[in-house]
Amino acid sequence: MWKKTVIALYVVVVAVLAAATIVEKFEGTPFVARYIYGAWWFSLLWGLLAAAAVFYFLKRRVRRASTVALHLSFVVILAGALLTHLTSYQGLIHLRRGEPASICMDRYELPFQLTLQRFDIAYHEGTRAEADYTSRFTISDTGEEAQVSMNNIYSHRGYRFYQSSYDPDFEGSYLAVNSDPWGIPVTYGGYALLFLALVWMLFDPRGTYRKLLKQSAGVGCWVMGAGCWVLGAADASAQTRVLPRETAEKFGQLMVVYNDRVCPMETYALDFTKKLYGKRSYGDYTATQVLTGFIFFYDDWSKEPVVKIKGGELKERLQLADYTSLNGLFNQNGYVLGPYVSDYYMGGQSGELEKQASKVDEKVGLIMELHQGKPLKLFPYTWGHGITWYGPTDDLPADMDQEHQKYMHEVFTLLNGEVQAGNWQNANAYLEKMQKYQQTFGGRSLPSPVRIKAERLYNRVPFATVLFMVCLTMAFLSLLKWRPVRWLAWGVLAVSFLMLTLCMTLRWIIIDHIPMSNGYETMLLLAWLLQLLTFLMGRRFPVMLTFGLLMSGFFLLASHLSLMDPQMSHMMPVLQSPLLTLHVSIIMMAYALLSLTFICAVVGLLLRRQAAYLQLLSRLFLYPALTTLGIGIFLGAIWANISWGTYWSWDPKETWALITFMIYGVAVHMQSLPRLERPAFYHGFMLVAFLSILMTYFGVNYLLGGMHSYA
Repeated sequence: MWKKTVIALYVVVVAVLAAATIVEKFEGTPFVARYIYGAWWFSLLWGLLAAAAVFYFLKRRVRRASTVALHLSFVVILAGALLTHLTSYQGLIHLRRGEPASICMDRYELPFQLTLQRFDIAYHEGTRAEADYTSRFTISDTGEEAQVSMNNIYSHRGYRFYQSSYDPDFEGSYLAVNSDPWGIPVTYGGYALLFLALVWMLFDPRGTYRKLLKQSAGVGCWVMGAGCWVLGAADASAQTRVLPRETAEKFGQLMVVYNDRVCPMETYALDFTKKLYGKRSYGDYTATQVLTGFIFFYDDWSKEPVVKIKGGELKERLQLADYTSLNGLFNQNGYVLGPYVSDYYMGGQSGELEKQASKVDEKVGLIMELHQGKPLKLFPYTWGHGITWYGPTDDLPADMDQEHQKYMHEVFTLLNGEVQAGNWQNANAYLEKMQKYQQTFGGRSLPSPVRIKAERLYNRVPFATVLFMVCLTMAFLSLLKWRPVRWLAWGVLAVSFLMLTLCMTLRWIIIDHIPMSNGYETMLLLAWLLQLLTFLMGRRFPVMLTFGLLMSGFFLLASHLSLMDPQMSHMMPVLQSPLLTLHVSIIMMAYALLSLTFICAVVGLLLRRQAAYLQLLSRLFLYPALTTLGIGIFLGAIWANISWGTYWSWDPKETWALITFMIYGVAVHMQSLPRLERPAFYHGFMLVAFLSILMTYFGVNYLLGGMHSYA
C-alpha cells in the first residue's frame, strides 16, 4: 500500500511541476506563483509525498547510514522550505535620492528607514555594457552608511537587502528585501546533509556503488560501422571588386566596439559573414574581405548571392534560390519581403512564412546598417568620465576637440579614395595610422596585447566545426576491433582534447571570465568533460572510447549549429560570482555522465547480448551523475540566495533540473522497483529519462524562457 502511494504521489508531483512550467509560459509567472507554487494544495502535495515516503522507509527498516542520511536530507530541506513559506518575508522597496523610505511596495513597513545617497552604474571601459550597479544609503536607527551591489548584499536587524533595478534617471533604486530567520538555517542544514550523503553514497564500502565497481571488469567493445561527412563551398564571382588580402587583414586588425566590447574588426567580420552566408568565408574571400566589400564596393556586393535563405516555404513562395543577393530581394514593386515582415512586426500574422521572412529581413538590416556606417565605432575619445568610441558617420559632440572631429569625419573618406583608385600602399598606410590613433587614444578601453593575440588565434580556427566532424567520424571507426584503428582513435581523442582545451582557454583570455555563461560555452564544456572522462575511464572500460568520441562529437555539433550563439560578450553583472564556476561546472559534469547513460541505453536496446554489460556501465555513470547533479542544483540555490535573497524561486530551469533529478533518482531504487533490474526495461527507462535533460537544457532556454534563459 505505502509503496503504491509513494509511487502515485511521486508521479503526480513530477507531472504538476512539468505542467506548471508550461502554464507559466502562457499565463505568466505571477499566475503560477499564486495558483500553483504558492497554493495550499501544492504544499500539501509535497507534505503527503514526504509523509508517505517516511512511512514506507520505516516499514522497509532501512539501516544503512548513507541511505538514511540521504533521504533524511530531503525531509529537512522540505521542512526548511515550509518554514520559509510560512514565516519569511520577501518584498521590494523603492528609494529616491535624499528621500527616507521604510514602506515596501506591498505596503509592508520596515522598523527603520533607508535614505538613498547615490546610485552608480559601472561600465566596462569604452562601452555601454554594465559591469555593476551600486546603491549607497544610510540607515535611520544607527546613522550607518551602507551599500549594496550585484552579488554583494547588506544585512541589518534580520533583513537582507539586494540590488534589484533602478530608475531611468539614475536618481532612484529598487532593493529586494528578504527576512527568513528560520527557513534558511534549516534549509542550509538540509543542504549540508545532502552534500555529505551524496558523497558518502559513492564511498560507502557496503553501498551499492562500491559493489558495482567490483562487478565492473570485462566490459568490452564490438563492431558496428563507420561514417564520414563531406562539406562544400560556393564559388564567388571573380568580377566582384574586393580588397587584397593584405589590406583586408590590416583592416581586420583595427579595434571596434562590437557586441558591447572592444575587439578586433575581424571578429565583427566573421559574425557578419556567418549571419549572412552561414559560413566563415564566401568562396575564396575571407570574412574581412566580405565585410570590406560591402563597405567600399557596395554596388558590386549587392549583386553577390551571399544572403542565405533557410525557409523552404519562403523560397517556394518568392521563387528564391538557397542563396540570393541583396538586389534579388527588390523588384519593380519594391522590397519583396515587405508585406510579410510588416505583418510580423506589427503583431498581425506570425506564421512560419512570416517568421522565415523576418529572419532574412534581419540579414538585410545588417547590410543596411553597415552601409550607413553605424557599426563602425573605430575612434576612441577621452572625456572626463571615461572613453567613448565614435564612428565616421556619427554626430559628434560640439565640445569635442576640432582636430579630432575633423580626423574622425575625413579619414574614412580619404581611405575610400585610395581604395577606389587601387592605391593599396597608400590605403595600408592610412590603416596603419588609424591603428596608431586607436593605440594612442584608446587607453584602458583597449584589450591587452595578449587578449588581442588570443582573439586573433581563436578567429583563425573553427574549433567546434572541425572537432565535431573528426570526433563523430572516429567514434564510428573506433567500433572496429582492429588495433591500429583504435590506437588512431585514442590519438585523435588526445588531439581533440588539447584543441578543445586551447579553445576554451582562448575564450577565457578574451572575455576575461571562465567560459560558462551561455549555451555555446556550456556545450564546449560538456564535450571537454566527456573527453576527460574518457581518458580517466577508458582503460578500464574500452567502450568508453567510442562513447566519449560520439557524445562529445554530438555536443560539439550542437554548439556548431546556428541555434547556439558563439558571440563573446562581457558577463552580466548578476553572473559575476565565484559560485557560477562551481554551479555550472558541476551541473555540466552531471549532464556529461547522464549523456553516457543515454548512449548505453541506445546501444543496449539495439544489441541485446551486450545489454547486461551496458546496464552495469550505465549504473556506474548514474551514481556519480546523481551526486554531481544534486550538489550542482543546491549550490545554485545557495548562489540564488546570495544574489537574489531567495534560494528557490521555481524558475522553469530550476524546476526542470529538479524534475531531472527526481526522474533519474528513480533508477537507483531497484530494490523497490525490481523491473529496473531487467536490462531492457532499465535501458528503456534511461532512454526516456534523457528527454528531461533535453527539456532542461534546450527546452527551457529556447521554448519556456525564465531567469536562466540568458544562457
